[in-house]
Amino acid sequence: MLIGAVADIHGNFDAMRRAMTRHADVPWWVCVGDVASSTGAYPEPPAPLYWIKGNNEEFDRIADWEAGRDAPLNLLYIKNGTAVRVGPLLVAGVGGTYAPKWYDTPAAQLPHTPKDDKRRHFVREEIEACKRLHGVDILMTHEAPRPFIMSAEDDSRPAKRWDAGKRPINELLAAVRPRLHLCGHHHRFTETDREGVRSVCIDRINRSYLLIDASTLEYQKIDQ
Repeated sequence: MLIGAVADIHGNFDAMRRAMTRHADVPWWVCVGDVASSTGAYPEPPAPLYWIKGNNEEFDRIADWEAGRDAPLNLLYIKNGTAVRVGPLLVAGVGGTYAPKWYDTPAAQLPHTPKDDKRRHFVREEIEACKRLHGVDILMTHEAPRPFIMSAEDDSRPAKRWDAGKRPINELLAAVRPRLHLCGHHHRFTETDREGVRSVCIDRINRSYLLIDASTLEYQKIDQ
């Protein structure tokens, strides 16, 4: 049995549906965040899609779904610090990005205005809740663990390199010890081993996605 894994849909629901319909025999899919379009729209996937939040979402709608209201068909949200059964697998998640200034704020007290919604971040209490989970097969986060080296260059300076990974994700991997870790956010396919855990950063859905064997958790990257 296979499950599918996607990342950073960013409203490209056609690419998402194309992947799902190409593998109509895959019964479940997971997503590591950034599902919404720029207008805050969400899809009704052709198969169940279990997902965590990214930093580009419609957070008022997520609050409704956390309260059990009006979720789209087949779009199944995993609240930060919790785990759900996806077929035979226990899948846990901590979505959103890391902001040191807000990390110790209770999740319910993160401020949000139309122009600056801090609910896009995860906080310590959610990381600690996730650390207490046992028997996790797949851990999904939006952020990557350290080191995750990024680079950029322009016409006037040599390439700049920096570590975009976040230490709380390393701490989470070390505590939970999942069989497989999936992340996104950086729009780049990367395979690493962090804290003794296989860690895969999935590329944007318009470029590629994963098919994962539910028994072994071995995976195959499929190009779009």
